[in-house]
Amino acid sequence: MSKDRSISIKAALAEAIPQLRKAANAKKCWPCGCLHDSLRAIKRALPLDQRAGELEAALRAGEERLSPVQYDCLGCEVCYPALAVNALTQAGGQFSPEVCPTEKPEERAGWPPFPGTYRVLRYQGSVAICTLTDEDLCAVIAREACPNISIVGTLQTENLGIERLIQNVLANPRIRFVIVCGTDSRKAIGHLPGQSLIALARHGMDNRSRIIGAPGKRPVLRNLSREAVEHFRQTVNVIDLIGATAAPAILDTAQECAARNPGPAPPFAPEHGITPIKGYLPGRMVRDPAGYFVVYVDRGHGLLSLEHYRNDGVLDTVIEGRTAPELYMPAIEMELISRLDHAAYLGKELAKAERALLTGGPYVQDAAPEESDPPVTVDCGGTSSCEETQT
Repeated sequence: MSKDRSISIKAALAEAIPQLRKAANAKKCWPCGCLHDSLRAIKRALPLDQRAGELEAALRAGEERLSPVQYDCLGCEVCYPALAVNALTQAGGQFSPEVCPTEKPEERAGWPPFPGTYRVLRYQGSVAICTLTDEDLCAVIAREACPNISIVGTLQTENLGIERLIQNVLANPRIRFVIVCGTDSRKAIGHLPGQSLIALARHGMDNRSRIIGAPGKRPVLRNLSREAVEHFRQTVNVIDLIGATAAPAILDTAQECAARNPGPAPPFAPEHGITPIKGYLPGRMVRDPAGYFVVYVDRGHGLLSLEHYRNDGVLDTVIEGRTAPELYMPAIEMELISRLDHAAYLGKELAKAERALLTGGPYVQDAAPEESDPPVTVDCGGTSSCEETQT
């Protein structure tokens, strides 16, 4: 080592060590991602024999004060951990944390490309966490996550769910690890998405797009190409923690993964997708030749009632039940509906009515935008009354 180089390192240590001590004594730093990431970055860059003495003591003092991460950065005017890292970096070392502790979380338009039950935390993170069917665990990890975690979400199915997970992960080349944890779906259901995802990472899929060795009920990925699956397998390390529900242990694994992050993977060119069509409402619905319905909630008897009228206004059928399917199934089988738009409208109204019956909330049937007489109001009488509209 040259004399100038030795002097430079000594000067950097003289500047960095006091900043680390200040961070160790500042309560605001203990739960801050800045201090957590900076300590890891310095220890990763310098072997023990090179940080012996005062630097090791300062690092140890900081580690002893750490508490679970509550925020990435408070935006402090003076950030002690960042000053320490900057001083060491100026001496020629590679001490920068994988995720800059003072860098604000960055949202990327269009990512993730597919909707799902997940929480985006940080585009720059290298770790994604899948809590399978455990939504409570997902919420805890999202709340306590360190800056290296990019996204956390659930997974319910061994086909469409895995397809969405892979497509969203491949859309962010910074993600190099997927931790699979939480409780897998019950064997009685048969989906087992977690075990199917692990099988895909280990064995890939066959010529029929079926995951090799997957125990799931229908582990077939019809909307993913072999190229996409192989790129995922080659660039993303899937960590099997199925059954683990302790957030601290899962977060420790995430930190270990981030410490060996190889950097962004080669981007995967998006495959041809389907462009969403903008939804719309019809100007007017065409009258159903089979007639129309009036729905009401009979709270006194704890029932839903579906009345069917011919288009001349004559009541010809009354169907009663406690759930929406108990009403619309007989209506379909009796051919009381002849148009798909009318069937969709009726399904929506019956779902609303069922919810009102279960919760005790109000129910008012929406008017259908069809060519018909003005809406009619129905008084149920007795202990239950409601306003209804013909559909």
